[in-house]
Amino acid sequence: NVQPSWTYFGAHNGLFRRIPAIHQEECGQYDPRRRPWFVAASSGPKDVVLVIDVSGSMKDYGRMDIAKEAAITIVETLTVADRVAVVSFSSRAAQIGGFNSLIRATNENKERLIKAIKNLEANGATNFYDAFNTAFNALDKTIRSESTSGCNIAVLFMTDGRISEGPGANEVIKLVNDRTGQLSATFDRNATLFTFSLGQQADHAVTKSIACSTNGIWTPVDDFTGDLVTAMSSYYKLFALGLGEGGNEDFTAWVEPYEFTNPAGKIGTTVSAPVYDRSVKPPLFLGVVAVDSYMDALEQVLGEDATSSTTMQRFVMLSTAHCPKLGLTECELDALRFLGGGEEATCGVCNSTYTGIIPETCSFQSDLPNNLWHNTDMEGKKYEDRACCESGGIVPSESCPPYELSGGAIAGIVIGSAFFLCMCSFFLNKKVRQVKAKKQQQK
Repeated sequence: NVQPSWTYFGAHNGLFRRIPAIHQEECGQYDPRRRPWFVAASSGPKDVVLVIDVSGSMKDYGRMDIAKEAAITIVETLTVADRVAVVSFSSRAAQIGGFNSLIRATNENKERLIKAIKNLEANGATNFYDAFNTAFNALDKTIRSESTSGCNIAVLFMTDGRISEGPGANEVIKLVNDRTGQLSATFDRNATLFTFSLGQQADHAVTKSIACSTNGIWTPVDDFTGDLVTAMSSYYKLFALGLGEGGNEDFTAWVEPYEFTNPAGKIGTTVSAPVYDRSVKPPLFLGVVAVDSYMDALEQVLGEDATSSTTMQRFVMLSTAHCPKLGLTECELDALRFLGGGEEATCGVCNSTYTGIIPETCSFQSDLPNNLWHNTDMEGKKYEDRACCESGGIVPSESCPPYELSGGAIAGIVIGSAFFLCMCSFFLNKKVRQVKAKKQQQK
């Protein structure tokens, strides 16, 4: 029974469509942008370091709980192709979870980090210097031990206060610029700083200067009207712009096997791919398409235990892309800053109108579907009765022609074309051959 579970599309603005559809009493309860399959496909493999302020002022306005929720959300969106570390800081900084470098974001490691995040408590002063120094030390050790993702680096720094202990603002800014420069010069690795100022009492000058001086993004978040979880989990948008170019047209991401909620208890995985409008420059990121499949079905195709280390390594290899080179212009960066924090968040380096980096809606046309629940033609039919492998066909075909992933196929996923039977074995074998070929070339 090698048939997929669900086919779905998550748009850049949070819209979600699933085929076959399920009627829900309440809309908006599921945001695809906070799911591993979406973030993995839109950003590619990456090293992520979360730096969280746990000073005494974080007790105010429920900030500590909000920061924990944001950190947990980010950890949950990572996949086995990523590496992650979490640093907490007050008077001093320390990496949490019992680690001293970045670790692979397996389900087991993520659960361990989430448990450590939940146990964080607010107390002490605010030491920016030690926080950044600890974060860069973890990155340096990870890269030197060759246990990194090998792709782009994201450092997410969140604070609600001002420097009250350790070296001052100038020393902190110099440290960050020196360490990012060393990563680039020594390891040819680019680190992007995403800084977040939570509340009116938070430092804006230093955190913004750090972001602007390193081609990063600073976002102010209000205690009452802001949304720290959304702001911090939106870091993927910068990488999505880079992933749209550089030979990644056939990139897909695989999620470590997990237990489905529907049907409950069924173990499966998700393969996803980013969708772009490539008729414009830079390519506009539209969203992510994905297909769920059961692990017992993949066992039939692969001929091996789905829980084996070999299968896990397949997921890692299949999720490896050409690392997106973030060659964004100053105006494109400022457009991203404006998108996240308004005019205040921009670095003032773009004198022209901000570059369009998100799709625009048509003012004369509704984005909502018409008579969605009138489409009952396929209700109650088996997958084999609904599938059609031949282009232009109107009835299920008895055999499937050879298939190669293309833009047309991706578009077919968006509109609900179910092609998993044709794709699964061919696509896996194709990717494995590509990985082997690359290894031979490297030798």
